Amino acid sequence: MHTVVETAPYLSSAKAEGMTADELKLAVDMIAADPEAGDLIVGAGGCRKVRIPGKGRGKSGGYRVVTYYFSDSAPVFLLAVLAKGSRANFSGAECATLAKAAKRLRDVSGK
Repeated sequence: MHTVVETAPYLSSAKAEGMTADELKLAVDMIAADPEAGDLIVGAGGCRKVRIPGKGRGKSGGYRVVTYYFSDSAPVFLLAVLAKGSRANFSGAECATLAKAAKRLRDVSGK
């Protein structure tokens, strides 16, 4: 299991998207078990989107959690959440913002 950091923007977007405490725990557990899970987001500086099922919401009712993981000696950062039914992808501006956040996390960690 890998250390996972739930950032303030992640928690804010999770609340806005209606994630329950159980769904938040599931996201942390899934990502801690496999920090490289999910698909790379093109143009987002190494960020990934991981599909998390939503309890009782059916196949299309889950979430996409944006993660950033760059080193075995650094935690996995959870950056944002999108409900699967709201949008499939991120805009170019959002990808650029994610890339900047990833760079800051890398720089701050000194890894």
